[in-house]
Amino acid sequence: MSEILQLSPAAVWRNFHALTQIPRPSGHTEKIQQFLLDFAARAGVEAFKDPAGNIVMRKEATPGYENRKTVVMQSHMDMVPQKAPDSKHNFETDPIETVIRDGWVYANNTTLGSDNGMGVAAIMAIMEDKTLKHGPIEGLITRDEETGMFGANELPSGELQADILLNLDSETWGKFVIGSAGGIDVTATMEYQEVENDQEAAVRITLKGLRGGHSGLEIHEGRGNANKEMVRLVYKAIANLDARLAAWHGGNMRNAIPFKAEVVLALPQANVDALKSLAEEHCNALNDEYKTIEHNIEVLAQDVENPATLVPEEIQDNLVEAIYACHNGVVRMIPAYPDVVETSSNLAIIDIEGGKAAIKILARSSREDMKEVVATQLQSCFNMAGMKVEFAGSYGGWDPNPDSEILRLAEKIYKEQTGEEVTVQVDHAGLECSIILGKYPHMDVMSLGPTIRSPHTATERCEIATVEPFWNLLTAILEQAPVK
Repeated sequence: MSEILQLSPAAVWRNFHALTQIPRPSGHTEKIQQFLLDFAARAGVEAFKDPAGNIVMRKEATPGYENRKTVVMQSHMDMVPQKAPDSKHNFETDPIETVIRDGWVYANNTTLGSDNGMGVAAIMAIMEDKTLKHGPIEGLITRDEETGMFGANELPSGELQADILLNLDSETWGKFVIGSAGGIDVTATMEYQEVENDQEAAVRITLKGLRGGHSGLEIHEGRGNANKEMVRLVYKAIANLDARLAAWHGGNMRNAIPFKAEVVLALPQANVDALKSLAEEHCNALNDEYKTIEHNIEVLAQDVENPATLVPEEIQDNLVEAIYACHNGVVRMIPAYPDVVETSSNLAIIDIEGGKAAIKILARSSREDMKEVVATQLQSCFNMAGMKVEFAGSYGGWDPNPDSEILRLAEKIYKEQTGEEVTVQVDHAGLECSIILGKYPHMDVMSLGPTIRSPHTATERCEIATVEPFWNLLTAILEQAPVK
């Protein structure tokens, strides 16, 4: 029996455990959709899958509470599939194995899926509970939030009946989010004709051991980006050791800071030892540069079979220089909230091999004009390398409403339950609230959740002590929801 089944509140942890047994990586949500429909049928609540692949649940008001405003609780069903380098986990088939350590729930060398499984579990617990008091409620569990907010973007207008939206995808207990950044996917691509390899040897360089992280929540912490740190070594190898690029693969999720990158370089046999020394020097330099942020960075150089073809030299040089020049990290902070990132970019994924090059970036900003500025900056950088640049998945920021009625209610209940003042903030991470508000502009919106750390990494964890107060607050908000 899983240890988390012994935790309180029992209903939330039981439903979260059930979610961990259903594979649900982004892009593979069929199993979780059916699981949620089956759950709703057992719980005796209305549920359906909409044309966007979202699951909508509805529960009637407790007798005597029919005059309350309808509240929709919203979370996303998918999880980011990241794992430790030595993990054999298959996210499309294997359940998540949970472990408890020092007051936190972790997974066994993979992402836990508490982002946003804890929100989904809370919705499930409320839907099945026959003792709670509440007005009319809905649950909206969206598809593929992590890869482009597709479920929210394709949510039909007129489908929801609610006046209040409680997003359950925030990740610090004691903080209510009332605004978030928008984002845009930037993709640069190129096709090239490979050339015959005339070099004598080949070496695979692997840079790993970085912490990675959430490209919204942790972009300001100065964590290393494997692609940006790799390009420094590749540039020197090309300039000083006559190296040639055969392949580059780094990162695997647009919204995760890449923690690993690999390149294959071909070069004269006489320069192989020098390349290995360069890799060792680069490893030492990175561990010194990041000694207060990163731990145990590795840069490994391994002899490999000499590839038959290479990237043409001129294209190689253009690509490497564009990757070197590409902005990564924070652009600037919000002037009115100097502790919150306003605009950033994450050089997330590089795939170069076999005549094709693709570079994928997620740019974020709480200002539409600055989102356009950073996207255009990135476009200009890769256009100069001869690449085709496309924008997709754009979503706007969520403008804060400090006079929100539901926020005032939640603040009051939080103070009554904890004796403390809550923190109200704007997040740099993208939330689906802005997209849903675009379709339902009358809704009163806020976001809350238990404490989750290092989402989008194999050290993702949920703090046990924050789940019960989160549950108590959520159920109290539903019971005290404003009258119509």
